[in-house]
Amino acid sequence: MRIDVLTLFPEMFESPLSASILKRAQEAGIVDIHLTDIRSFSKDKHNKVDDRPYGGGPGMVMMCRPIFDSFEHVEKLALEKPHTILLTPQGQPFNQKKAIELSKEKRLILISGRYEGFDERIRIGLGAEQISIGDYVLSGGELAAMVVIDAAVRLLAGALGDEDSSKDDSFSEGLLEYPHYTRPEVFRDMKVPDVLLSGHHAEIEKYRRDQALKRTKQNRPDLLRDNPPEDQ
Repeated sequence: MRIDVLTLFPEMFESPLSASILKRAQEAGIVDIHLTDIRSFSKDKHNKVDDRPYGGGPGMVMMCRPIFDSFEHVEKLALEKPHTILLTPQGQPFNQKKAIELSKEKRLILISGRYEGFDERIRIGLGAEQISIGDYVLSGGELAAMVVIDAAVRLLAGALGDEDSSKDDSFSEGLLEYPHYTRPEVFRDMKVPDVLLSGHHAEIEKYRRDQALKRTKQNRPDLLRDNPPEDQ
């Protein structure tokens, strides 16, 4: 997979992309991530990329030209047709299902917004999908782009040490993940549940399923309303 990120702050990505799973996935050739500074495509002598909104109002709006020029430049750098995403609070909520969909793409272009948002013609002209990582407002789309990249890349074959690791993740089956325990068996009078020490795999599987359902009912009942488990 190739991922291109268009941003005003490429330096924000240096640390997340140089550690842990994302670093290993790049070194293994599983994903190829490139950062492009939108400001370098500004025609203004001060590298201006935003302007006041027509109709008045507070804040500034990202201009069409620098984004279109940076997008068209990056688009030509690889043969695959990209799936283009605008990171914006106006987008559809990002979830595990969408992460799985994006992990199947051969190429992504993520565009991180700033200020009051994008000139609407950017969305229309690029035919981009709009994605939001939550019902809150960040200073820009960079952190949202990092979330999307991490969630999608960890699903690529070979990205995780254990290929089954992502199968039990929260939301993968429409439920929150069951509780985990490791050594020691007792810590400050808190004991590991006996069933996990029993060696009975069927009972362990049932326990974990029951705990996942219980945790989901307590913490995220909306998940059960929207996607009721088949065995319920």
